Amino acid sequence: MKKLIALVPFVTLISCYQTEHNCKDFKTGKFKFEYQVDGVTKTTIFERKDSIEIETFEGKTDTASIRWVSDCEYVLQKLHPKNKAEEKAISMKILTTQKDSYTFEFGLVGSDQKQKGTVTRVLE
Repeated sequence: MKKLIALVPFVTLISCYQTEHNCKDFKTGKFKFEYQVDGVTKTTIFERKDSIEIETFEGKTDTASIRWVSDCEYVLQKLHPKNKAEEKAISMKILTTQKDSYTFEFGLVGSDQKQKGTVTRVLE
């Protein structure tokens, strides 16, 4: 019984730090993803309309279909791949959300290698 009483404050403390998962808030909208490559900041702007995503990177625009697996997971597939690498689908999983941003992990479908990033909503 003493062990149970000792765990109550610990469990209460952990429950105060639940991660936010309002993934539905990010199914549509305009977003920005910034990341570093060799010390240089790269920016991708994309607009998501539930089942389609239009991405602009370094002046080039591309379109991908979106297949939602759950409210927080989807698969991107380029509609007009230019090479074999672009033919591979990308698995996306939203890990946490905040008011105007979310943290996610992504990787090629079927691969164990994942990367993480943060996307911010672009207000128009």
